[in-house]
Amino acid sequence: MTLGLALIVVLLVALAAGGIAFTRAKGLRTDGRLHSLPIYHAFHAAIWVLVPALLVLAAWSPMQTRLINQAVLETPEGKALPDFDMQRDSILDEARQIAHHEIEAGFNPESTALAPRVAEAEGRYGSLGSIGAILIALGAAGIVLLRKRDRNFRARTSVERWMNGLLIGASLIAIFTTLGIVLSLLFESLRFFQLVPISDFLFGLSWSPQMAIRADQAGSSGAFGSIPLFWGTILIGAIIAMIVAIPLGLMSAIYLTQYAAPKVRSVVKPLLEILAGVPTVVYGYFAALTVAPWIREVGISLGIESASSESALAAGLVMGIMIIPFVSSMADDSIAAVPQAMSDGSLALGATKSETIRKVLLPAALPGVVGGVLLAVSRAIGETMIVVMAAGLAANLTANPFESVTTVTVQIVQLLTGDQEFDSAKTLAAFALGLVLFLITLVLNLIALTVVRKYREAYE
Repeated sequence: MTLGLALIVVLLVALAAGGIAFTRAKGLRTDGRLHSLPIYHAFHAAIWVLVPALLVLAAWSPMQTRLINQAVLETPEGKALPDFDMQRDSILDEARQIAHHEIEAGFNPESTALAPRVAEAEGRYGSLGSIGAILIALGAAGIVLLRKRDRNFRARTSVERWMNGLLIGASLIAIFTTLGIVLSLLFESLRFFQLVPISDFLFGLSWSPQMAIRADQAGSSGAFGSIPLFWGTILIGAIIAMIVAIPLGLMSAIYLTQYAAPKVRSVVKPLLEILAGVPTVVYGYFAALTVAPWIREVGISLGIESASSESALAAGLVMGIMIIPFVSSMADDSIAAVPQAMSDGSLALGATKSETIRKVLLPAALPGVVGGVLLAVSRAIGETMIVVMAAGLAANLTANPFESVTTVTVQIVQLLTGDQEFDSAKTLAAFALGLVLFLITLVLNLIALTVVRKYREAYE
């Protein structure tokens, strides 16, 4: 029996226990008024059956893998495997795939002979964990159902406590996940700064992380100046893309909320938001095959000989088009949420519609507009595919938008692609880049919160 089948059985047991508790509570209801509705009695019984069994399954799943590997390695076929850990793990993975009928034969001949042993161990330990979880579910169901309940049983209070604990647990998962990300970036960045001075990283003007194998080779020391990467990120994501996205998105929101007829709005707004659902690789193809060659031709026609087929301008323009819905949607919702009385009062005092929009609606909706812009900036900073396909990989420190540049996220992907040694400065540089990018985003968030808080207080 597999753990998946055991999970289905546990769910059925919980459903049956909940049904019995519901029926019994309805019977008590005929004798008088219940403290809690019958549905709460059902949820109370189902929760007390599910939680212990699910905890057992969750704890047994990782233990089962280790027990299976240990049991397989103790067999004669397992003892004959090589002592090298990576090769042995590769053989075990192939044997597991053969046992699951995912492949017919592996690259290593030992894996075929080992597959029956893996299947046997998985069946044994899978049945052990499954039976244990099912027995616990049945025992919990018996305990819950055999306990005598009266009309004053506070089933709703118990269910609400469980739900409160579930919500707290979900919040803690989010908090600890964020904390884990920050700590992992911090620890690996500290290892990087032990190899490369932090001043060279933060203020260096040259980026060439390709470490040579021998000290006598060219570029053996590497160059880890991050200024070109962050400048490329700012140029593409925070300057060019925002010049495109903010005016177009904000004007689209103003038109849709203040000028467009309801029929026009019902058609245009969904069409505009479709842009957010287009895969970034499609934008990348559009930028590389259509926009970038056109920009190069325009640059050459203007006498800019340095115009490249991969340019910051091409990537920024397409990225700005991609993030228009983030600005437009947030601004649209914020403007629509402004009380109609404010607009009517401005018009009643003699202001024109455009003056009302500029001096009343937009200042009142500023928190939502700032939030949309912040979301768009974060989306642009984290974009990779468009930059790879349209802006290139060259870490150039230039203000010319017709030249090729790269961004932080592109370099992180490039540094961590393939088999890497996590003891070299080249690979650890990706974590340092991620940490600095995280801090920059945090500062942007704090600035946005300050602006939102200031203007929100003015209009409360």
